[in-house]
Amino acid sequence: MRILDVGCGKAHLLYELSRLLPEAEIAGFDISEHGIADAPEAIRDRLFVHRAENPFPYPDQHFDLVISLMTLHNLPFGEVQRAAAEMQRVARQQYIAVESYRTVAELFNLQCWALTCESFYRPEEWVAVLGQAGYTGDYEFAFFE
Repeated sequence: MRILDVGCGKAHLLYELSRLLPEAEIAGFDISEHGIADAPEAIRDRLFVHRAENPFPYPDQHFDLVISLMTLHNLPFGEVQRAAAEMQRVARQQYIAVESYRTVAELFNLQCWALTCESFYRPEEWVAVLGQAGYTGDYEFAFFE
């Protein structure tokens, strides 16, 4: 099994996956040099600094699963689409989780909590943005009630 985490931060999830699935090929990248440097040493050699909106350095369908958890909402519209399209390209299955809102109160909470958020979309808008990018994987939304 091959797994890629787009926007892995300090890669704690990848570390746990490597312990649960020791035969799996795992990889991750993040924009933060600090995050990668502070990742668990046991997996640091499988991580690298990279921007999610730039082409991923992997061939088509290289991974069984690519995930991006609470990362893509930090990108503006066009960059979200490029990252989602790359996720679609490099993996057989994909999963994205992003922050979203359903009400004005949730939008306010999102704006107060997620200071690096660039893409403030309702769930149906996220579905449209991802669909325009050709993304057919799974997705989920986090709300700040």
